[in-house]
Amino acid sequence: MSERYWPEDGELVVCTVVDVKDFAAFVTLDEYEGRQGLIPISEIARGWIKYIRDYIREGQKVVCKVLHVDTSRGHIDLSLKDVNDHQRREKIQEWKNEQKAYKWIGFAAEVAAIDPARIIEALRSEYTMIYPFFEDLVVVGEEVLTRFDFSDEVNKALMVVATDNVKVQKVTISGIIDMMSDKPDGVNVIRRALRSAEAKIPGVEVEITYLGAPQYQIKVTAPDYKSAEKAIEKVAANTIGVVERAGGSGKLIRKQK
Repeated sequence: MSERYWPEDGELVVCTVVDVKDFAAFVTLDEYEGRQGLIPISEIARGWIKYIRDYIREGQKVVCKVLHVDTSRGHIDLSLKDVNDHQRREKIQEWKNEQKAYKWIGFAAEVAAIDPARIIEALRSEYTMIYPFFEDLVVVGEEVLTRFDFSDEVNKALMVVATDNVKVQKVTISGIIDMMSDKPDGVNVIRRALRSAEAKIPGVEVEITYLGAPQYQIKVTAPDYKSAEKAIEKVAANTIGVVERAGGSGKLIRKQK
């Protein structure tokens, strides 16, 4: 699945165990065209190992850390013990997502009557992995496609595949904006401030609720906490900025939900 021909030292890779010996396990790297790697018994598990097959067996999918790559000799040394459970789960999920993404490209290419390799080549100019492209299509929308010179048929097919298959989990955070204006037209100042909070942020939903002067609840829903945090800070800054420029004051009181 990778556009690189060899993995890099320290990289996590998905492997299939093909042969287990008393001293090592031999694997193929699923993301690198089946290149072969070796896990010495000292890198199978921590502590003393009596029977290697108690820890690894043929046909098993494992996540390994790349220790060293010797391209001249075609050797890839791997470690199984240096990968914790969290890393393993994340890497397996990432690998599964990429497999799905390539299938989706195949579906879209068939509908649009185009070679899927052309779509993949174009996406690789912007994305190191393909699945995030489909996530962006769902979260951001069709404007993502303007980065590429696809035909209308390809754009439509990709959009349909994305909306039918990608389910983006969202998170919601909230806070309270406390703002006041002593100006004669203070009510209008607050209204302008609240309108500024309605500015569109791609992939983000913003909801403002009046709690009772001088407090207003702001609720932000986004694909992840990082995006949500940025969005609530931006919305609060815009809103409070309007009030402060009119001689008033404001602050954001954070709370998570």
